[in-house]
Amino acid sequence: MESETVASLSSQSSAISELSDEDVSALENGSGNYGCSHYRRRCKIRAPCCNEIFDCRHCHNEAKNSMETDPLDQHDLPRHEVEQVICSLCGTEQDVQQYCTSCGVCMGKYFCSTCKFFDDDTSKNQFHCNECGICRIGGKENFFHCNKCECCYSKSMEDGHQCVERAMHHNCPVCFEFLFDSMKAITVLRCGHTIHDECMEEMMQHFRYSCPICSKSIGDMSGAWEKLDKVIASTPMPEIYLNKMVWILCNDCGANSNVRFHVMAHKCLSCKSYNTRQIQGEPTAPCASRVAETMSCHTG
Repeated sequence: MESETVASLSSQSSAISELSDEDVSALENGSGNYGCSHYRRRCKIRAPCCNEIFDCRHCHNEAKNSMETDPLDQHDLPRHEVEQVICSLCGTEQDVQQYCTSCGVCMGKYFCSTCKFFDDDTSKNQFHCNECGICRIGGKENFFHCNKCECCYSKSMEDGHQCVERAMHHNCPVCFEFLFDSMKAITVLRCGHTIHDECMEEMMQHFRYSCPICSKSIGDMSGAWEKLDKVIASTPMPEIYLNKMVWILCNDCGANSNVRFHVMAHKCLSCKSYNTRQIQGEPTAPCASRVAETMSCHTG
């Protein structure tokens, strides 16, 4: 499939190079002037699911999954099943192809016959990943496909990322948007789980520094733990609790520890993390919320 695509693009480039300036101008007619908020393109698509015309699949999905749509009628457009496109310049409906059969205009400078995808903005460095089965942006040379995670990651992560089976084939744990084909930037946490960049930033604004899925710390928290050491040292417990011991579970390393009770937080004896939860012993203390409150008071 990939060799066929490369050969097709090569033959198209060769054909274009042989065109006159007038012919090339005709092919470029309307470039950048058509499309929607998602893509610049010179065609619309006929949705195979409902037989309606939309600028792109995202426009379809937004319209068909809106609050105004009957829940029984809500659905997504199956991108690979699109068969008909409509030229934005001449209005001719035709089979999916890069150049209009009627006016000859290029309907998308980037075109993928597998995804039935058009885009005039090639600055995104679009590429098709055969393993993912969809087109991605950022340049193929900058990404690798992890067969266990079943998605593309930056090559900077190739030798050091934590594999999680089908890591992006689920909804964002904060906003619940499906991550695999999301147009928003995605962060891979140290634990291997994935989340939207903007959702992680919002979590951190609310002093939440652990993965919403597995509760492991999302980054290097050593500086925060040092601050907590000082806070706890300067906050002695009442005499009634001085010798009170509780069992804790560390969310970061998974170790159990028997530690002295403190109302602020409990430190793992194994990895020295304060990202812990009390599992036995009275009185109970909501450690995670206490840590968040302490961090909010000692930030900056």
